[in-house]
Amino acid sequence: MAMKPVFLIGYMGCGKTTLGEPLARFMGRRFVDLDAYIEEKHSMTAKEIFSTYGEAHFRQLEREALEEVAACCDGAIVACGGGTPLQDVNMELMNRVGITVWLCTSVERITSRLVLPEQRTKRPLLNDMTDSQIRASVAKGLEERTPYYQKAQLRFDSTLLESVEQVECTAVRLREMLNNLLVD
Repeated sequence: MAMKPVFLIGYMGCGKTTLGEPLARFMGRRFVDLDAYIEEKHSMTAKEIFSTYGEAHFRQLEREALEEVAACCDGAIVACGGGTPLQDVNMELMNRVGITVWLCTSVERITSRLVLPEQRTKRPLLNDMTDSQIRASVAKGLEERTPYYQKAQLRFDSTLLESVEQVECTAVRLREMLNNLLVD
């Protein structure tokens, strides 16, 4: 019997990759970061694709990558990009073939993660923003995206991811929630 993939969705900095990797390990499943999958397949960073071809082209590549991962990666834990759920066709696909989990946490928690130097390095758009600008951007973006994220089948609190111990405990909690769902 095929295992359903688990799609982790939510705003940038909510913990999709941070939580997805140990979750996959604990569940004995493959982990796929959708943005990394796109970058590897096209030999360009997401930022390069955006700046060279535009957001519409990136979203098309994202949709194609999502379809590929959904078809070939039996039971994978998939960390989606923050914008993946903004296309209804993507949410419909994820909800149809797998389990969608919206990782939720506060604007303050997301901001506290995104202002860290290593996050600014990974996310060049944040480099020129002050901490308060990042907070305002997160608040606005989260408000705009919440109606899309609410289409997920499950909602999970991803607040406690600030240490290795917290990440592992949170991954165990999510694994238990998913295992209970898969047993029913």
